[in-house]
Amino acid sequence: MSRSNITTDGAPAAIGPYAQGVRVGNLVFTAGQGGLDPVTGQVVSGGIKEQTARTLENLKAVLEAAGSSLGQVVKATVFLKDMNDFAAMNAVYASYFGTDSDTLPARTTVEVSRLPRNLLVEIDVVAEV
Repeated sequence: MSRSNITTDGAPAAIGPYAQGVRVGNLVFTAGQGGLDPVTGQVVSGGIKEQTARTLENLKAVLEAAGSSLGQVVKATVFLKDMNDFAAMNAVYASYFGTDSDTLPARTTVEVSRLPRNLLVEIDVVAEV
């Protein structure tokens, strides 16, 4: 099975020794993405809604660079700094993934004590190509 690293300017550059994404066969595994502007590398202004939207845009860019899309995501993991942000994050998430139970990815959401750069949310996904 072939393996290739995915790199795109449409998402923030990795801030450590990892790839933005890895394609193995017909699957893409993304690194966790957060609400960082891909041009400046800075946290986007606003709160959980803005950070979630930027996070999903970053994931979209990595998936598209791999020949996939958000519509092909089969599993998502959401890390929240504060579970009180769940409803707001979920509303933005639904605007990207919809609400059709036949096409929604599986998802795990957990609260964590801290995220890199003091982000409010980080999401990683697995998608088909």
